[in-house]
Amino acid sequence: MKSWFSNEHLIKLNHILADLTRSNQHTQSLNLFVHVHSSLSLRPDRYTLSTALTAAANARHVSFGNQLHAHAVRTGLRAHSHVANSLLSLYAKAQDLASVKRAFAETHCPDAYSWTTLLSACTKLAHVDHALQLFDEIPKRHVAVWNAVITGCTEKGHEDFAFNLFRDMHKMGVKADKYTFATMLSLCSLELLDYGRHVHSVVIKSGFFGWTSVVNSLITMYFKCGCVVDACEVFDEAEEGAMCDYVTYNAMIDGFVSVERNEDAFLMFRDMQKHCSGPTEVTFVSVMSSCSCLRAGCQAQAQAIKMGYIGCVAVNNAMMTMYSGLGEVNEVRDIFDGMRERDVVSWNIMISTFLQENLEEEAMLSYSKMRQEGIEPDEFTYGSLLVASDSLQVVEMIHSLLCKSGLVKIEVLNALVSAYCRHGKIKRAFQIFSGVPYKNLISWNSIISGFLMNGRPLQGLEQFSALVSTHVKPNAYSLSLVLSICSSMPAMSHGKQVHGYILRHGFSSEVSLGNALVTMYAKCGSLDRALRVFDAMVERDTISWNAIISAYAQHGRGKEAVCSFEAMQTTTGIKPDHATFTSVLSACSHAGLVDDGARIFYMMVKVYGFVPSVDHFSCIVDLLGRSGHLDEAERVIKGGYFGAHSNMCWSLFSACAAHGNLRLGRTVARLILERDHNNPSVYVLLSNICAAAGQWEEAANLRDVMREFGTTKQPGCSWIRT
Repeated sequence: MKSWFSNEHLIKLNHILADLTRSNQHTQSLNLFVHVHSSLSLRPDRYTLSTALTAAANARHVSFGNQLHAHAVRTGLRAHSHVANSLLSLYAKAQDLASVKRAFAETHCPDAYSWTTLLSACTKLAHVDHALQLFDEIPKRHVAVWNAVITGCTEKGHEDFAFNLFRDMHKMGVKADKYTFATMLSLCSLELLDYGRHVHSVVIKSGFFGWTSVVNSLITMYFKCGCVVDACEVFDEAEEGAMCDYVTYNAMIDGFVSVERNEDAFLMFRDMQKHCSGPTEVTFVSVMSSCSCLRAGCQAQAQAIKMGYIGCVAVNNAMMTMYSGLGEVNEVRDIFDGMRERDVVSWNIMISTFLQENLEEEAMLSYSKMRQEGIEPDEFTYGSLLVASDSLQVVEMIHSLLCKSGLVKIEVLNALVSAYCRHGKIKRAFQIFSGVPYKNLISWNSIISGFLMNGRPLQGLEQFSALVSTHVKPNAYSLSLVLSICSSMPAMSHGKQVHGYILRHGFSSEVSLGNALVTMYAKCGSLDRALRVFDAMVERDTISWNAIISAYAQHGRGKEAVCSFEAMQTTTGIKPDHATFTSVLSACSHAGLVDDGARIFYMMVKVYGFVPSVDHFSCIVDLLGRSGHLDEAERVIKGGYFGAHSNMCWSLFSACAAHGNLRLGRTVARLILERDHNNPSVYVLLSNICAAAGQWEEAANLRDVMREFGTTKQPGCSWIRT
C-alpha cells in the first residue's frame, strides 16, 4: 500500500516537474528534483530524471547536469532512451561536442532523435565535412536527420550543401516536412527567387500549404525578395483557408516594415486584432518600427499598455527606439526610467538617444550607471560612444577599457579606428587597423577615409591598392573615397584607373560615383571628361547638377554654368539646394555676370525661400567687387545678416587690390585684423594697394610692421598630376 502511494505521489510530482520545465521555470524544476531525490520515500524514475536533465539543459546548468549524468549511470536509468537523449541535448546545448560524442557512444540503441542531436551538434560545433561524413554513416535516415544536416549547413553558411542535400533527399524519395520547407525557403534571396518559386510549387504539390509554419516561411521569403504582391497573395490564400496564426500576421507586419510600407503594417496590425487571438510582443516590436509619426506611436504604445506588455523588455526597447527616431528624448527617458527590468539593449538605446541629441555628458553618465548596475557593455555600446564622442580623452578611455575587457570584435575596432582618425590621431588609428586579423570592408573604408581626412592622400591610395588585392571587394563608398583622394591631390592618372575599375565591375549605374567622377575630372583640369561622364549618366540627382555647375565655375565658364542651372530647374524631381546656389553664384562671380548673379540671388531668396548663408553673401560681394561695384559690395557687408564676416571681408579686400581702392582697402584691412591679428597676408596685400596708389612711405611702414612682429608670408605653391 505504501509503495502504491509513493508511486502515485511520484507521478504527480513528475507532472509538476514537467509543467515547470515547459513554462521555463528551470530553477524551480531543479529544486523540485532535489526535493524528490532527497526524500526517503521517493525514488526518481526515468521520467523524473529526463525532465530534470531537460531543465538543466535549458538553464545551461552544466555542473548540475553532470551530477544528473552520474546519477543516471549509478542507478542504471542511463539505459532508457529518453534519458540518453536528454543527456545528448544537455551537452549539445552546452556546446560540448566531446561530451555529446561520448554520450552518444554510450547509447545502446540510438534512435532518430539521438542521430539528429549528434548531427546537429557536429554541424554547429565542428566542420561541415565531418558532419556530412557522419551523415553518410547513419543506417536509417529519417526526415528529421535530413533536416538536422540541412539546417546545420544553412547555419554555417554552406547554402550550396543545403541545396544539394535537399535535391538528394527528393531523389531518394524521402518526403520533406514543414521544417524542411521552412529551412529551404529561408535560403531564398532575390538572386534565388526562381528557386523559391519552385519550392513554393513543391509545397503546393506535397500538400504542405495547409501548414501555417510553411505559409509563414513563404510570406517571409517573398518579402525578403521584395515581392510584396506575392507575399500578399500567399497571405490572402492562407486567410481564406483559415491557416493564419499570430506568426502569420507578425510576418506580414514585419514584411511591410522591411519594405517601408508603414501604413500597410499598421493596417495589418488592426486586422490582426479583429481576426486573431491578439498581438504578441513580436507584433508590437514590428509595429513600433512602422510608426513614422508621433500619433501612430502613441496609439501603439497605448495598445501595448492595454494588453499588458508594458513589463516586456523587448516591447519597451521597441518603444524607446521608436520615440528616439521621432526625436522625443523625454519620452525615451520616461519609458527607460519606468522599466523594472533593463537589458543591454535598453541601455544602448538610451545612450544612443542622448548622443544623437548631442548630449554627450548624459550619455557618459548613462554608461557609468550601466556599469554600476552590473550590465556589461557590448560592441554597440562602445560603438555608439566612439562614433559620437567629440573628446579624444573619452576615446582613449574607451580604448583602455576595451583592452582590459578583451572585447575585440571587429565592429568596435572599426569604430575605434574611425574615432582616432576623426581626432587627427592617424598613426594610432593605423596601428589598430594593422592589428585587426580579419578586416572587413568597413575596416578598409575607415582607414582610407582617415588618411583622406588627415591630409595623407598617398597613404589612402596605398590602402585602396591593398584592399583591391584582398578577397574583400570595394563598394561604391570605397570608390567614392578614392575618387575624392584623386580630386584632392589631384591625380588624374589614378582617377582614370578607378574609372576603369568602375566600368569593369558594374558600378556605372551608381549615381554617387558618376558625381564623384565629374568632380574628380573637373578638379584635375579635364572639363571635357567631366562633361562626358555627366552626359553618360542615366540617372542624375541634385548633387550631379551641382557637380557640373561647379566644374564650369572652376574653369571660368560662367555662361555654361548658368545654362546648366536653368536646365536643372526644368528637370523633373530635381530641386536646387544651398550648394547649387553657391556654385552658380561663384561661377557668375568669376565670369563677371553681375545681372545673372543678382537675378539668381533674388530667385534663391524669393522663389525657393532659402536664407542666404555666408558663402552666398561672399559670392555676391566677390561678384560686385570683381566688376568694380565696390560701394555696393560694402553696403552688402554692412547691411547683411552676418556683419563683417571674414570670408566677405577677404572677397572685398581682394577687389580693393584689383581696383586700387586705397580708402576702402584700409577700412577692410582694419576689420580683418580685428579678428585675425598679425595675419601677414593682410599687410602684404595692403602694402601692395598702397604701392599701386603711389603711397610708398605707407607701403614701407607696413613692411616694417611685419618685420617688427616677426611675421612672414608663406610662399604660395600649386601642383597638378595628369
